[in-house]
Amino acid sequence: MSELQHPDARSFEEVAEIYERARPGYPPAAVAWFAERLGLHAGRTVLDLGAGTGKLTRALVETGARVIAVEPGDAMRAVLERAVPNVEAHRGSAESIPLPDDAVDAITVGQAFHWFRHDDAVPEMHRVLRPGGGVGLIWNARDDLPKEVVEVVERFVPPDRPGPEDWPGLLAESGLFGLLEERTFPFSQRLDADGLAERMCSISFVAAAPPEERRHVAGELRAIVARLGGTVEFSYVTRAYVSFAD
Repeated sequence: MSELQHPDARSFEEVAEIYERARPGYPPAAVAWFAERLGLHAGRTVLDLGAGTGKLTRALVETGARVIAVEPGDAMRAVLERAVPNVEAHRGSAESIPLPDDAVDAITVGQAFHWFRHDDAVPEMHRVLRPGGGVGLIWNARDDLPKEVVEVVERFVPPDRPGPEDWPGLLAESGLFGLLEERTFPFSQRLDADGLAERMCSISFVAAAPPEERRHVAGELRAIVARLGGTVEFSYVTRAYVSFAD
């Protein structure tokens, strides 16, 4: 997330604990591809920007690189600091990164680049990268869900909302970074009624709804899972992108 200017981005502060419980991490194959392309290993420094509760941060630690996490939301960052206590964590935004020039070898952004104010954030990312440094963007995109679940959530989707396929190009269009490399990694979770309710209520535009409405949605989703036999398959396609500073 960025400076929490957008109301949907601010909504994550209301559901930080739910976000931590309900959101999946990233497929190991996706993280391994990031690590190889960005050169993440001991002796290198990576900035996890808009780190949230540290879903990507904790996977980056396994590469051996020094990991710095920057997250603007106090509630989200508190969960991160509890989950990954040995990581250096800072309050800050993509538009105002609290690091000096040429401070890191790579930047990763998990599930957050679309919240940034790109005209400000992309030059700021370029500023803190060392020459030739890389940026990795990653999203777990919902793929195949039962029709009844989709119908509940679609009531909250803002009109004309750009999809994940539109977001990464803003990096390359800046003129500060080169062409994007893309890889996709499918995976799925099997969720019970509580798991599905929390997962869907952690979506930004659902989390932005009034508490009473969120409770109603959670009840609807639990009833759907009960009708479907007690669990549902929640499918994703993880989309990962890498680009290097010009």
